[in-house]
Amino acid sequence: MAQHNLLGKSGEELASEYLISRGYIVRDINWVSGKYELDIVAFKDDMLVVVEVKTRRNSDFAYPEEAVTDKKIRNIVRATEAYVLSHDLDCDVRFDVVSIVGKEPPFEVEHIEDAFLPPLNM
Repeated sequence: MAQHNLLGKSGEELASEYLISRGYIVRDINWVSGKYELDIVAFKDDMLVVVEVKTRRNSDFAYPEEAVTDKKIRNIVRATEAYVLSHDLDCDVRFDVVSIVGKEPPFEVEHIEDAFLPPLNM
């Protein structure tokens, strides 16, 4: 596995542990439907929380959350629609971003709740 893929996988595991420690129930990690993927799907307070995880070794060039582009948001929303339909869910949805920076512990973890809303024009 390429080094950047290992870093991303480690970031998703760390983000999952972080969310669980804050009372989230993690339902899926790396859920895939066709060409769409959701990093983490969790529940908290009867709300479906879709979490995009961005991990970087450092923030010299940009903060990880800045990599969540409009195109990425559209793909996350489409994947979420597929997830909700495939699991026959009827609940509110929130989109969060967990940003992780560092090469080794202690990592800098930032949880951005309600990081974005679905765009009106998909």
